[in-house]
Amino acid sequence: MAFRKLTLLNFSADEHCYLVYANHLEAKYKSERRSRNSNRRFNIVSIRAMSQAPGKRILLIAALFGLAILATDGCGKRNAAAYQTISVTHRDINSTVTATGIIKPMVGAEVKVGSRISGIVTKLYANIGAYVTEGQPIAQLDTSDLKTKLMQNEAALIQARAGYDYALSENERQKALAEKSLISRQEFDVSFKAFTVAEAQLKQAQANLESAKIQFGYARITAPIAGVVASVSTQEGEVVSASFSAPTFVTIINLRKLEVHAYVDETDIGKIVLGQQATFTVDTYAETDFKGTVTAIYPDAVIQDNVVNYIVTIKINDFQGKTLRPEMTANVALSLGVHKNVLAVPTSAIKRGKNGKFVLVADGKTSTARPVKIGWKDTGYTEIISGLKEGEKIIVSEANGQDI
Repeated sequence: MAFRKLTLLNFSADEHCYLVYANHLEAKYKSERRSRNSNRRFNIVSIRAMSQAPGKRILLIAALFGLAILATDGCGKRNAAAYQTISVTHRDINSTVTATGIIKPMVGAEVKVGSRISGIVTKLYANIGAYVTEGQPIAQLDTSDLKTKLMQNEAALIQARAGYDYALSENERQKALAEKSLISRQEFDVSFKAFTVAEAQLKQAQANLESAKIQFGYARITAPIAGVVASVSTQEGEVVSASFSAPTFVTIINLRKLEVHAYVDETDIGKIVLGQQATFTVDTYAETDFKGTVTAIYPDAVIQDNVVNYIVTIKINDFQGKTLRPEMTANVALSLGVHKNVLAVPTSAIKRGKNGKFVLVADGKTSTARPVKIGWKDTGYTEIISGLKEGEKIIVSEANGQDI
């Protein structure tokens, strides 16, 4: 049997309570019929069909009265004794935008360490997951050829220095003779040229030696930053070639330079601004709330399954002694602000009708539907702008804990 949902607000405010309860009874009946697979019929469809005829409302209300077995003392009220109530109170309402995010390394937090020279890997000190400090050795290349070149350049420097010293002393002698006109100007020029060439050769030898020392130092690969080894892409004994690009040995990530990429829905992105505060949790530390600050909002959208999101980057302000890692899923809450000391009720107590939101206000053993104007929503609570007063009792659920 197909049920047609009865529109509550087609009736006066005095009739709301009857219709709410009738809808509730119908839902309970459907559930019982499915579970028991019985042939019982709840003869409410024909009654509800009469809701289309305004002149038959009296008959409709009477039928609902009999079906609900309501204890009434006047039109628009019903028995509230079987329901749990709560008092309307003041509280702070924090409005937030929720989003799902991923922890990513910041720019400069992930470094691929490679070799600037070719050679054979003789030692590999890095292991995946190991923490390394800045300057710590990562790998060592074979230095046999480099050491030979270094010794050759050292010898070349000694030779160049000897040639320079001789050319210097010879030029000084020739200069003294030239001042006394004992030699020709041409002979002095030859001496000065030899000195100039020897000086240049000495400087070149010094530069070659310095280059050989640098090349020798390249054989020792060290960590450029402190962090955790994320990957190792070479092994001891392998020959690496740096002819066209530097081969990558390991990848190091600084786990203190991470950020959250939150995927904010297009309906909420207009509420996000730079500097906004945010909190997030990760599954591995579910009880810990990490705090952060919005640092960037990507202009390009990320579209997946026809859902439009925008990436909002959040700087992590405090790691709270925990170790976060890239690609962890983060549950993000971006704070929009706080409305302090406002009237608020449980969100579950607010019902939706065709003409707006309403709650059921308890008065002794009866209750009355009352329209309300709502404001911000917090976790489990909603701000009430108008329609209720502090201390009034509203119905939130049945006595057995089920929502009405």
